[in-house]
Amino acid sequence: MNAPDTNAPTHDLVIETLRPLLAAEVRAELPAAAEPHDLEQAVWVRLLEHLGTEGPPTDPAAWLSATVRSEARRQRRTTFRELPYVTEPAADTAESDPERRAIARERAGALHAAVRRLPGRCPRLIGALLSPKDLTYREIAGELGISQGSLGPERSRCLGCLRRIMVSEVAPTSGRGKG
Repeated sequence: MNAPDTNAPTHDLVIETLRPLLAAEVRAELPAAAEPHDLEQAVWVRLLEHLGTEGPPTDPAAWLSATVRSEARRQRRTTFRELPYVTEPAADTAESDPERRAIARERAGALHAAVRRLPGRCPRLIGALLSPKDLTYREIAGELGISQGSLGPERSRCLGCLRRIMVSEVAPTSGRGKG
């Protein structure tokens, strides 16, 4: 077990003294789009490591400035090298599973078949909402020749009809809790 730290009040004083300076240094070092909290946290960790091994820095302001610059460079290099996933890894594994792909195709087929059985202009409206083009309400309203204001209520009515069709197709054959 480690001996109690007799320098704890000194360490707290160093941290409280450096807090406003750290915030200012981070704002000056990072571009506006970057996340300042990550950089601040990295510098605090480096300070705690320094306090544990060497004690308080002899020139805390200079040490802080140098550390902020060093950590900011490290974060920029890391950000430059890291590439975001195009899709989530879990989604990738689901797509590689033939059984899951078959079930997804079957569900999509059942949905599109139910959409085709909707009344009035509901098939076109729901089809536009499901479109891979990701149309805006304005584009859908223009495509269907209706006002944008009536699109929401009509969408709700169409989704209600679709819900009733889908529920009737997948309704349980036995009572709830009976197997």
